Amino acid sequence: MAPSPQWKRLYESPQLIQTIMARDLRVSMNQDLKVDITPKKLPKQAREDPKRSIDRTHLLFEHKKPRQRYMEKDGKCNVHHGNVKETYRYFSDLFTTLVDLKWHFSLFIFTLVYTVTWLFFGLIWWLIAYIRGDLDHLGDKNWVPCVENLNGFVSAFLFSIETETTIGYGYRVITEKCPEGIVLLLVQAILGSIVNALMVGCMFVKISQPKKRAETLMFSNNAVISLRDGKLCLMFRVGDLRSSHIVEASIRAKLIKSKQTKEGEFIPLNQTDINVGFDTGDDRLFLVSPLIISHEINEKSPFWEMSRTQLEIEEFEIVVILEGMVEATGMTCQARSSYVDSEVLWGHRFIPVLTLEKGFYEVDYTTFHDNYETPTPSCSAKELKEIQHGEQVLHHTYTGQRKNSAQNGAPRSEDLNRRTQPD
Repeated sequence: MAPSPQWKRLYESPQLIQTIMARDLRVSMNQDLKVDITPKKLPKQAREDPKRSIDRTHLLFEHKKPRQRYMEKDGKCNVHHGNVKETYRYFSDLFTTLVDLKWHFSLFIFTLVYTVTWLFFGLIWWLIAYIRGDLDHLGDKNWVPCVENLNGFVSAFLFSIETETTIGYGYRVITEKCPEGIVLLLVQAILGSIVNALMVGCMFVKISQPKKRAETLMFSNNAVISLRDGKLCLMFRVGDLRSSHIVEASIRAKLIKSKQTKEGEFIPLNQTDINVGFDTGDDRLFLVSPLIISHEINEKSPFWEMSRTQLEIEEFEIVVILEGMVEATGMTCQARSSYVDSEVLWGHRFIPVLTLEKGFYEVDYTTFHDNYETPTPSCSAKELKEIQHGEQVLHHTYTGQRKNSAQNGAPRSEDLNRRTQPD
């Protein structure tokens, strides 16, 4: 028996045809991502995922030309300040200038400052002895010199070193018959203490800088885009190699991309915040084991209208900054890295690195940077939301029409199948 006209109109509904086309589009997009690559042994959590393979990131995006990075992978910024005319500003903050110098310059200045100071005061001690005539009465037991046993510039230089460093060998000693020597002794002692405070302070701060602590903070080599709870998300992984933790750790990210305003103004390297959880508190990290930082691509995201095809064309850079206090010293530490457009992989997911062993959790850092392909729509997050919204509307419409048909006596699908089958 043929179906009733009311059921036939429901089956041939334009909304139903639109839903079928949308689903076919999603299936075709997912099928485009299924590329066979030689699989690698996965951790326990990922071994059950069938027919998924390890990504070989160095084989992807080879057709793209290398672009100039705003920041290197190790956190160094590729920005050089040229034609700085007001260089005197560096000397107004002399302490920071000395701390920021490279080690070989710091050691050179450290040695130079002490040597010049000793030579300067040694010269003054020699001048006092020369002016008073002490050098003309060497060996005269009736002559009281300013400094005993000072017989030339070399001995004056040695006396200057002994005085400023408080070595105190006792062979050369100032006498009470030399008031100018007493004044010079006070001046050298005070200035020597200031030089010691400045130089030792600079070296101590330079040694104790938490920059080296950032060397044990890791960022994944690539960022990935895949589905999480039905939404496209941009993700990257961070980890800490040390057992001593980073206190009050926080993460933030910025999109570096040139833009042109509606008025025609060109803004090079414009910075846009990427929400990695600062509105929900997810940007505050408890970095005991590696964590995957996720950015939900929604209406406020700069990637809202970016599809997989556009990702291969766009030029941008994502700068990520991890900050926190070193547990051992309490000093603030900052680690930085970046991902250019070719390092953002669409349709990939990170391999889990945390496994449960007997009595503890084990982190396998050999797979920290590894990821594998996962079915992901190639459309943008905006298009994906429109498709999902259309499916929801169609589902409610179809459900409502089916209820109305049932109330009006329309045959159910089981009855239709039974009636249309031949006897």
